[in-house]
Amino acid sequence: MDVDQGRVAERAQGSPRRGVDFSRALAEKGWYHSFRLPDGREIEGHMSLGHQLERWSRFPIPADLRGKRLLDVGAWDGWFSFEAERRGAAVTAIDCVEIPNFRSIHRALSSGVDYRILDFFDLPTAELGRFDYVLFLGVLYHLKHPLLALEMVCGMTTETAIVESFVTDGDEWQRHREDVPSMEFYETDELGNQMDNWIGPTVGCLLALCRAAGFARVDLLHASGRHAGVACFRKWEDPPPTPGEGPPDIFDVINTRTGGINFSSHQPTHKLISDEYISCSFGCGSDDLTREQLRFEVGGYGVPALYLARREKGWLANFRIPPGLADGWHNVRLRTVNSGFSRMFRIAVGQAAEVKEIVVKGVKDGLTWEPDHVGIQDRGFITLWVGGLAENADRVNVQAYVSEERLEIDYVGAPDDDGFRQVNAIVPGTTDRGPQPLRVVCAGVSSDPWPIIVD
Repeated sequence: MDVDQGRVAERAQGSPRRGVDFSRALAEKGWYHSFRLPDGREIEGHMSLGHQLERWSRFPIPADLRGKRLLDVGAWDGWFSFEAERRGAAVTAIDCVEIPNFRSIHRALSSGVDYRILDFFDLPTAELGRFDYVLFLGVLYHLKHPLLALEMVCGMTTETAIVESFVTDGDEWQRHREDVPSMEFYETDELGNQMDNWIGPTVGCLLALCRAAGFARVDLLHASGRHAGVACFRKWEDPPPTPGEGPPDIFDVINTRTGGINFSSHQPTHKLISDEYISCSFGCGSDDLTREQLRFEVGGYGVPALYLARREKGWLANFRIPPGLADGWHNVRLRTVNSGFSRMFRIAVGQAAEVKEIVVKGVKDGLTWEPDHVGIQDRGFITLWVGGLAENADRVNVQAYVSEERLEIDYVGAPDDDGFRQVNAIVPGTTDRGPQPLRVVCAGVSSDPWPIIVD
């Protein structure tokens, strides 16, 4: 039997996963974390103080946390919460059950840590706000929905999240670098004889999950035995001080699904997460560009490209709205690893269209430029100049009608000095010929009819 066959057989027997149960040792200790208290007392937990300090030293978090907010998810006895507070952070610690040891240390330290008893998936409605840093230590494999959980962590983080988890190949992960990311699923008590252990990712899968959750950069901090730690950053590394090439030239930024500039900030059932995607067409001096070289930024958050393709004129890339993006207007810009940033494009996130009055001041055939006419065969093209449209007017929330025939909006331009926008529309070939009323509608407000002739 070769090594791989032996590993499969061993897993089938269940012994490697069941062997990680440390509940008996933990029960004998009574404490998971170790502490050194101000009065000199020491509490020896399952994890030594030295090991806790070593774990902390791996975190790419500033030593001075004054003025920063930190969230500790699954705080347990609370050593990491209290250490962050000692370093100056305003700390919120959550757990799904109240831990008496946490309360005891909280009193002994006269701590100001905000301790909440919350189910993790209730966080979107808890209104705790955003945090500079999030600790997500030893929690992931306890959750049935790991990618959703990491998306939530990403949405709550403004700087860096530290994710540590059980993994199945901590000592062998480098052998699996080219493998498709995978994880084990534990239906009952296959992992550690515990019913609340659901998944066992490979190291590669843990990294992939963190990237898919929306973080700009994901760095492996350590992997050995059955554990791995990952640093997840919301922002890109600093641009090169001396760029080796010119910045990309963005041509257009649109909603991949609708073709407009409006985006939803979150799903109806998950306040921190959006499944909206952005398409960006741009020019770049490089002929052998890869998506790993792109550094998209939306609202100050770095966003990895998911798709990149060469086009006749330049490139097309798709990427996701970053989790946790607040409602409002946000800038989109792009650089490569070797360049500075492009000019900015604005998108509207979670913005309702607001209109008081719509005024049409001119209509022309989009091909011949004949005023107040449109010629159609299979279809026709018409150009309008419209005032009063919503600030976030786009191809979706602006409608145009010739009589009762709805036109397809092809383009909505920026306002000119007088507040009028150019709007291009496609007229269906089924439109009735002869004199017809044309009107423009946005946010339920309609312009007065404008008479045109359909030829």
